Amino acid sequence: MLLRAISAAALVSVCLSGCAGKPNLNGASLKTSFAATMPAHGPVHANDPVALSPVAWMRPGSSFGLAGRDIVVSSFSDISLANKEVVLSFDDGPVPGKTESILATLDEFGVKATFLMVGEMAKSHPDIAKKVVADGHSIGSHTYRHPNLRSLSFDQAMSEISRGANAVATATDTDAAFFRFPYLADTGRLRHALDSRGMVIMDVQVDSKDYFKDSPAIVASRTMDALRHRGSGIILMHDIHKRTASMLPALLTQLRAEGYKVVHLRYKKPDAKPMLMAGII
Repeated sequence: MLLRAISAAALVSVCLSGCAGKPNLNGASLKTSFAATMPAHGPVHANDPVALSPVAWMRPGSSFGLAGRDIVVSSFSDISLANKEVVLSFDDGPVPGKTESILATLDEFGVKATFLMVGEMAKSHPDIAKKVVADGHSIGSHTYRHPNLRSLSFDQAMSEISRGANAVATATDTDAAFFRFPYLADTGRLRHALDSRGMVIMDVQVDSKDYFKDSPAIVASRTMDALRHRGSGIILMHDIHKRTASMLPALLTQLRAEGYKVVHLRYKKPDAKPMLMAGII
């Protein structure tokens, strides 16, 4: 029985790793489709900043200087970031070993993130899911099985979203108020339905593309390059990859060295909007 459970968990992890990339996003909303491509650049000049400075690979002497303000949000429109403000977000977990490593790094730097959990992963690893909450981070859901919701009927998609939110809420004893579409594959009708139920849809401005099989240094450099191009934004990462856990200290060190601040999103239930909790796990 134990062997069967371990095998099932391993299969889920492999499936998530394979589906972390994005499918064809033709027709996706303007708020999500841009995250599928990196910005184009002109010629490199001698005085252009490097992606990561040497200091990025040094552990910090203290965590002072990186943590920014809290933003209380009831909808996506409440997430208004100033220049050099970022939100850290992690999809697809929790996963033993990797999620705890990321939590330890975030604690070392004194910053908070938002974890968008897959329902079946939270159900399989409730102790880790609870630790995310205990460490003061915000949580949300990422459906139950991580399907492309645009390939489902509206009712099927809503059922999948509801089941995922319930699984995360049950595992953490906390409402899973934030939500991100798998593959960023949304529809206008789904967005409206979730917003009307008081869920905060998490879009993406900076895609780390940590689901590519690149070195941690490349992932960190690519993320900083995209962030400098935009100036601020919600950064998408995944706590199912070892490379993400490995590169995170360097990324956070570089963010601090360049004067960025990590904003913590805190959910506030909107008035007269019930949470989406229908469905059966």
